[in-house]
Amino acid sequence: MKLLITGASGFLGKYVVAEALRHGFQVRAVIRHTSDEKRLPWCNADNLELIRINLTESKGLEDALEGIDTVVHLAAAKQGNYDTQYANTVAATENLLKAMVVADIKRLVAISTFSVYDYLNIRDRVINEDSAIESQPNYRDIYAQTKLIQESLFRDFEQTNRGEVTILRPGIVYGRNNLWNAHLGINLKNRLWIRIGGNAQLPLTYVENCAQAIVSACSRREAIGETLNIVDSDLPTQKVYAQKIVKLLPRQPSIGINWTLMRLLSRSAWLSHKILLGIKLPGILIPARLEARFKPFSYSNEKAQNILDWQPKYSLNEALKRSCSEIDALWDVANKTGIASRSHK
Repeated sequence: MKLLITGASGFLGKYVVAEALRHGFQVRAVIRHTSDEKRLPWCNADNLELIRINLTESKGLEDALEGIDTVVHLAAAKQGNYDTQYANTVAATENLLKAMVVADIKRLVAISTFSVYDYLNIRDRVINEDSAIESQPNYRDIYAQTKLIQESLFRDFEQTNRGEVTILRPGIVYGRNNLWNAHLGINLKNRLWIRIGGNAQLPLTYVENCAQAIVSACSRREAIGETLNIVDSDLPTQKVYAQKIVKLLPRQPSIGINWTLMRLLSRSAWLSHKILLGIKLPGILIPARLEARFKPFSYSNEKAQNILDWQPKYSLNEALKRSCSEIDALWDVANKTGIASRSHK
């Protein structure tokens, strides 16, 4: 089977390519024109073809899809203004799907996010694939807004073109050089850490565990037509995770705010905002954004485990150990499987 993997040079994409090669797939990896391929440990691997394409343009996409069996679409923007994120998430997806229609490629493993859930209005304490999707995206951040549009594009492709689509929603993907996450609080220019709450479970997925789930979906016919949440099995609370990583990050003073108090402050500020039109609130005081990050929930990966025949390989402690090892986890994966570039230093 031959895979086209977009976003291949991104944090998660690098591991997905390595995992796909380890499983014997042929891979055509899409990277940005600005990406330094020498920093990709698998860049000279057998069964790998690197191509540079700007997904915000349609040029070259149809050629890139020639001979492809399955598309794994990881590319998206997490930062920037609305125009930037729309172009790199929504417009890029539109271009890719149009090219897939022309090339008559049906199979798509599409990477979404937990950000699409309607955290403010979900009443159940467990988030699963049946939980409500955000109904008022204008109150959420740009990333959530554009990913919601992207998911709708995936579903339109599935319905209109009889696409064989699997939508995977990873939680917080973490690993080497990516241990901090916004669910821990507010990091003010690495000078002050404002901790909000402490008992909420974090929907973490270690990057290698997540990559394994994504690659498994490529060959599992049972996954077609499914939407699956990807999180690890031993999920820590904010407090537990913070205790584990605090020694690994630059030291900085911190203060804690009780979740109930913070929620009350947010709702009071939001009420004032609606009464006194024109008051601009920081994102943390907008209830929909606050609760998307800090509202206490539990998370289930049962459906993904059953359909993908997948078990997260690395526990939290093992994952943190790999993330902090002198040997980069990605290089370790590539080296052990004989797919690493000889030029890697």
